[in-house]
Amino acid sequence: MSAPTIAFIGGGNMATSLVGGLVAHDHPADSIWVSDPDTARLNLLQERYAVCTSADNALAVGRADIVVLAVKPQVMKSVVESVREAVAEHRPLVMSVAAGVREADMRSWLGGDTAIVRCMPNTPALLGAGATGLYANPKVSATQRSAAENIMRAAGITLWVDEERLLDAVTAVSGSGPAYYFLLMELMEKTGTELGLEAEAARTLTLHTALGAARMALESGEAPGTLRQQVTSPAGTTEAAIKSFLAGGMEEQVRAALTAAHDRAIELGAELGDG
Repeated sequence: MSAPTIAFIGGGNMATSLVGGLVAHDHPADSIWVSDPDTARLNLLQERYAVCTSADNALAVGRADIVVLAVKPQVMKSVVESVREAVAEHRPLVMSVAAGVREADMRSWLGGDTAIVRCMPNTPALLGAGATGLYANPKVSATQRSAAENIMRAAGITLWVDEERLLDAVTAVSGSGPAYYFLLMELMEKTGTELGLEAEAARTLTLHTALGAARMALESGEAPGTLRQQVTSPAGTTEAAIKSFLAGGMEEQVRAALTAAHDRAIELGAELGDG
């Protein structure tokens, strides 16, 4: 079975990471198109991955079995409307990696009964270590779902949700999530220096502790709460820190923060759509 032809509309960082991942996993480079108004960007992608490039979005769409919309949410409507006729004629699967743009709005802009998959990746996808939530509308076939999943797996793990509204929860947990960990790292590093460590030592210890904790959580099969209990000795240093976190309202703060991100995702969807 031949590999599907994939057209990326937009050649920015996310598209580049997906293209690189696909080529690394043996997807034929001549079955990948990238369209972007930036000629220098297209030249770079063509030189690095030997993919096909064009400044004409409709031309790229016309060659594709799958179209990946990888443009900024604020320009999504104009980009989608510019390829509306090509999508109607060739009927590819349309995937979007733009945050907040709703399936109903994309379907309205494209017209008809387009098969659409919304994807909510996060920034570690740029390193192939991402976590992506996926939602498929009813027009997406089982074969198309599998193809969409294969594309996003080029940038990390994938998880399907049955209702589009759950992508707002995905946004709150994993879409925005890396920044929460960066904040904790930032504060741990800062406090480490205040306690007397050299800045480089505080950063190294903080980052490798985060890496090690994530690996333990992934590889042990245990729940994070269980792992926390296993490393928290009674009356020890870790218990003192955990008690301080909880006494300071950390659980409530995390709940409030993720709820704020979730609610803002809903607001953005309304702002970016047609109402």
